[in-house]
Amino acid sequence: MKKIIRFELIAMALLAVVSCKEVKKEATDAATEVETVAEEVTETVMAENITFMMEPKSDSSVKGEVSFTDEDGTVSMKAMLTGLTEGEHAIHIHQTADCSSDDGKSTGGHWNPTNEPHGKWQAEEGYHKGDIGNFIADAEGNALVEFSTDQWCIGCEDENKNIVGKAVIVHQGVDDFTSQPSGAAGKRVSCTGIIQ
Repeated sequence: MKKIIRFELIAMALLAVVSCKEVKKEATDAATEVETVAEEVTETVMAENITFMMEPKSDSSVKGEVSFTDEDGTVSMKAMLTGLTEGEHAIHIHQTADCSSDDGKSTGGHWNPTNEPHGKWQAEEGYHKGDIGNFIADAEGNALVEFSTDQWCIGCEDENKNIVGKAVIVHQGVDDFTSQPSGAAGKRVSCTGIIQ
């Protein structure tokens, strides 16, 4: 009788150990799944968005809003502008977030951390990191500009990519993509600093 009870106790102990191992494995699997979901949520939250108001310059009435979103290594810019003359205009990122002068020239030249010639975005001959290009304003003077690149970042440590501390400039005219150093785009009619 004692042998049977001992055998039953040993069997129950083994069953408890096996059950504990299964519960522990299930708990480990659940913890791993929770960590994976937490990482995905963190990556989603890591998308950074900054928005600024454009202010008129050079006696223009050009204003609007520009926003930058940094997500998964790509920065997207969206600018909604009003007060433009109908037709084509240039937009660039300039080297300094200083819109204090009436003509917008306090922003300096185009942002060009890699010392390339001015040109069309991704041209083989070279281009500035601030050479966004041209856009078209409608008959009412409104425009929407959208641009995305993996060559920018918001607040990262790579000075060849970091747009913080720079300025967005809208020009009165069209960028010809060849005139040096800025494409002969005319007066600076709107400005905002990219400040984090």
